[in-house]
Amino acid sequence: SDRSEEQVSGAEVIAQALKNQDVAYMFGIVGIPVTEIAIAAQKLGIRYIGMRNEQAACYAASAIGYLTGRPAVCLVVSGPGLVHSLGGMANANMNCWPLLVIGGSSERRQETMGAFQEFPQVEACRLYSKFSARPSSIETIPSIIEKAVRSSIYGRPGPCYIDIPADFVNFQVNVSSVKYVECCMPPPVSMAETSAVYTAASVIRNAKQPLLIIGKGAAYAHAEDALRKLVEQCKLPFLPTPMGKGVIPDNHPNCVGAARSRALQFADVIVLFGARLNWILHFGLPPRYQPDVKFIQVDICAEELGNNVKPAVTLLGDINAVTKQLLEQFDKTPWQYPPESSWWQTLREKMKSNEAASKELASQKSLPMNYYTVFYHVQEQLPRDCFVVSEGANTMDIGRTVIQNYLPRHRLDAGTFGTMGIGLGFAIAAAVVAKDRNSGQRVICVEGDSAFGFSGMEVETICRYNLPIVLLVVNNNGIYQGFDADSWKEMLKFGDAVAVAPPVCLLPNSHYEQVMMAFGGKGYFVQTPEELQKSLKQSLADTTKPSLINVMIEPQAMRKAQ
Repeated sequence: SDRSEEQVSGAEVIAQALKNQDVAYMFGIVGIPVTEIAIAAQKLGIRYIGMRNEQAACYAASAIGYLTGRPAVCLVVSGPGLVHSLGGMANANMNCWPLLVIGGSSERRQETMGAFQEFPQVEACRLYSKFSARPSSIETIPSIIEKAVRSSIYGRPGPCYIDIPADFVNFQVNVSSVKYVECCMPPPVSMAETSAVYTAASVIRNAKQPLLIIGKGAAYAHAEDALRKLVEQCKLPFLPTPMGKGVIPDNHPNCVGAARSRALQFADVIVLFGARLNWILHFGLPPRYQPDVKFIQVDICAEELGNNVKPAVTLLGDINAVTKQLLEQFDKTPWQYPPESSWWQTLREKMKSNEAASKELASQKSLPMNYYTVFYHVQEQLPRDCFVVSEGANTMDIGRTVIQNYLPRHRLDAGTFGTMGIGLGFAIAAAVVAKDRNSGQRVICVEGDSAFGFSGMEVETICRYNLPIVLLVVNNNGIYQGFDADSWKEMLKFGDAVAVAPPVCLLPNSHYEQVMMAFGGKGYFVQTPEELQKSLKQSLADTTKPSLINVMIEPQAMRKAQ
């Protein structure tokens, strides 16, 4: 038969276009009208991971973007399916991670008629994305997919949306009428103005109390080698943001994470590498900072420069490239910050006293355990190269100070948007990447009991794909804090739970480990440090199965005084 007569479906065109753009992973929940897209993608070798909720699917796809620098697809059905994925798009948007959401939508000829799951999807996604479009025909799909992938990774990364009408999916067109677009080039690397780099270097040289802040933008830009060189060559103190942990190892002698508040409050020159002056860094304003602190901002995004403070110097460009430009200045005219300065002394003393306070809490023998005891035991056993995923309130905040990261892009948490529910999706993404890299790296997912509830059914996904994730649920029977079983019983004497139970309470002694056991994984219910050590050891030794360790802690446990 004549080749021009050969037919291809819309679903196959989408799959081939994605493959051509080096898209390697697809997460989603299939249904009308997108099932055939998943089947076509899988046929071409794109990995398909079916999730239990679109939000978790979207979180997982966005984490792939951060971990690999290439967007994954989140595939969702029309209407409510797309609406559920908006949480993941908003989170990716705030974290500046590349992501491609493909949503089915109602048939074009039924538009405005109240079609099945009809919803203004392209408009709805505009708020959450860099690019949102619906191809006008099957023939235009490849160029729109190329534009979406390119837009997601060029400049400041972010999510993009493509709307696929139901009638496109199975519609057949001639193979010869579809023109595929070759893979977009890697993002162009931009550098800062030479004069600005020179000025920045001289501001750093004149600093009395300098501080570098390393954000997740630096992690995304793979700036770890250049930054480490800068820190070690100039002997500068640095502070990682939560997801900037590991760009330079947390146990590096120049890391002042344990004296965070002190470092921020008294630094006179602060260099921001891919870190924004938002709520996480207290906006760069007094009383958390000196009123006359000089900020040097290094960022890929021009619009970020000058947010909340007037910077002394702005360096617009790729974090890795700009860090190398700074290094050149210090190679030309070598300079070191004196290691015996009073600033270093202040920071070291504060770190010592903070670490001692944490250790004191960790060594408490009373039961139920507190957060610090749990995390110190976890930290002792964690493999150095593992991925750490974390979410919760106290669980995440305290866990971040105790659990160390030694590698870049190996910590994933609630992020800039403070999103609860990301844990299991992020853990699945990290586990899939670790498996495909054959790295043997483990994924440890540290969840508060409330946080676990947002996406707990993804435990089935973990078991279905047999991803050897170790889930730790730090269980205090509530949100922030809860009641023990006796107090709960006592309270119910005064009335029905809806009338008397505080809004922060969850059911005491919930056996979350049985959720894992229900799907064939290993479950542990843990109440003592010895049980925790033993179950963690067993879970880490077993690389063939996922496990969930449900760790009961003191329901009223809190973080140490700041």
